[in-house]
Amino acid sequence: MGRLPRRLGKGLLALLLGALVAAGFAPLDWYPLPIVALAGLALLLYRQRPREALLYGWLFGLGEFGAGVSWVYISIYLYGHAGLALSIAVMLLLVMYLALYPAAMAWVLGRAGAMKRGWFFAGAFPAAWVLSEWLRSWVLTGFPWLNLGYSEVEGPLFGLAPLLGAYGVGWATALAAGLLAWFASGRGQQRLAAAGALVLLLAGGLALDRVHWTRPLGDPLRVTLVQGNIPQELKWKPDQQAATLERYLELTRAHLDSDLVVWPETAIPAFYDQVESDFLQPLRAELAQHGVSLVTGIPVLDRRRWRYYNSIISLAEPGRFYYKVHLVPFGEYLPLRDWLARVLSFLPVPEADFSSGTIDQPLLHAAGYPVGSSICYEIAFGEQLIAALPEAAFLINVSNDAWFGDSLAPHQHLEMARMRAREAERYLLRATNTGISAIIDADGRIAARTRQFRTETLSGEIQPRSGATPYVRWGNVPVIVGSLLLLLAAWRFGRTRS
Repeated sequence: MGRLPRRLGKGLLALLLGALVAAGFAPLDWYPLPIVALAGLALLLYRQRPREALLYGWLFGLGEFGAGVSWVYISIYLYGHAGLALSIAVMLLLVMYLALYPAAMAWVLGRAGAMKRGWFFAGAFPAAWVLSEWLRSWVLTGFPWLNLGYSEVEGPLFGLAPLLGAYGVGWATALAAGLLAWFASGRGQQRLAAAGALVLLLAGGLALDRVHWTRPLGDPLRVTLVQGNIPQELKWKPDQQAATLERYLELTRAHLDSDLVVWPETAIPAFYDQVESDFLQPLRAELAQHGVSLVTGIPVLDRRRWRYYNSIISLAEPGRFYYKVHLVPFGEYLPLRDWLARVLSFLPVPEADFSSGTIDQPLLHAAGYPVGSSICYEIAFGEQLIAALPEAAFLINVSNDAWFGDSLAPHQHLEMARMRAREAERYLLRATNTGISAIIDADGRIAARTRQFRTETLSGEIQPRSGATPYVRWGNVPVIVGSLLLLLAAWRFGRTRS
């Protein structure tokens, strides 16, 4: 077989392996598949020249993100009112951009030269993979969707989350893949070493799953999440506002025995100052008579500075807000507006930008406890949520996944929320407009959830907690610094052939 057919075959294999990774994430949750697929990628990249490695890494990324985030076109087509062809083209551009990160990872491995098997598979490969994901999480405001660690929320490595966070779980997953590849390609004692290390890694994750770093605080709370299921195309129509508010009131009044009720992101489709006197004040008085706290998403307009905020309020604290920190580019604001507004004039970009809050905002309080708040996309950023800890007794995330339609995205979004709960060892209440709303316990397990596209309420008990996990104390620093040092060591000491 000639060089071109071999290269073509390897390229198709890389594309297929990348697509298999997406099956490890929700809703399929086939968590062993990403390990097997990355083991195949590691074998493919071993001793490749930088140019070929770059190509195979990029094709792998095309497969992974093409299969895993193709739902992006739904938001653009159905709710951005762009044409189908344009929506698909924008989605493909995003996939090609995201594929640059595994391509860069593969190029770095190619530049490292032919290395000893152990150094390559157990050292350089997992370190380079995690560093590429970390870069993707903050370059151009970041897109950490499909980070490898999230694929393991049903697997044995999930126990590492309170210790090392999502990137630590991702590093362990890539290490498991590297060890599997080392076992497949090695001989004799090398295979024994790889197999033994893989067994120890998986056993260690299982053992850590039983370790708890935080403790209960006070009595359990009864909570209710309200899923209004307001269609996105009706949500902001002025003639629908009264019906929307009445739906939330009716659903809430059926649960006045709860300590806390949570409504979704922008559940109130009006600015805070427009509904404060006529709607919020009477509701505050009514709920106070029953000892019920209410937390809801609501937009806020600062009329003095004329700034818009995507916000959360706790009804018992008038005039205090949590302002969304991590805005969605092209959805809530347009990066480089002066230039891109002209370049992207063919897209339905927002005419005015939301403003972002600061990460050090005072915490809201609900049902007598401080709360760690986040809105929609922010649940993807663990380093942001731990800023509220260890003060926060539990976490609340409000979202509106109606933008994603009936796709993989709401399931992947919920998966990330499970990781945040496990990292912090806090209950997490996730209230969404159209689903999936869920009560997630401190171990990252789903205690209860709603169906999608149904008007539902979800009630249950949560246990406030105190204390801090190692991840809350140290964040991503140990994993990122450790990966960088490991990659440099592999480059320095593992360059001879084996």
